[in-house]
Amino acid sequence: MDQIFIKDLLVRGVIGISDRERAQPQDILINITLFADTIPGAQSDNIDDCVNYRTMTKKVYAYVEKAQRYTVEALTADVAEICLKESMVEGVRVRVEKPGAVRFSRSVGIEIERHKSKKT
Repeated sequence: MDQIFIKDLLVRGVIGISDRERAQPQDILINITLFADTIPGAQSDNIDDCVNYRTMTKKVYAYVEKAQRYTVEALTADVAEICLKESMVEGVRVRVEKPGAVRFSRSVGIEIERHKSKKT
């Protein structure tokens, strides 16, 4: 399966459990790999035959900016679900990081991979 990636999407949103974390939006770094068949789009050279990564990025950005989740795990699962709603996307790998969340580390985060269920 081919891979389409959205690298280092920086969104400001509320995430965390402490009052301090919830008081103001903080940086959230998101990386997404979409698994899809890119052959139809490559052959037709038509955006309608492609996963539109610009549209996908806008959906994820708008969601994360307003979500106000308590855990990175929940936010990561939400982003994966948004991506899997795209008809041409068969699977997704999502990595969500909170830069500076833990002292002496650049960031902490979660990475998950989800795929659409195959109907038999």
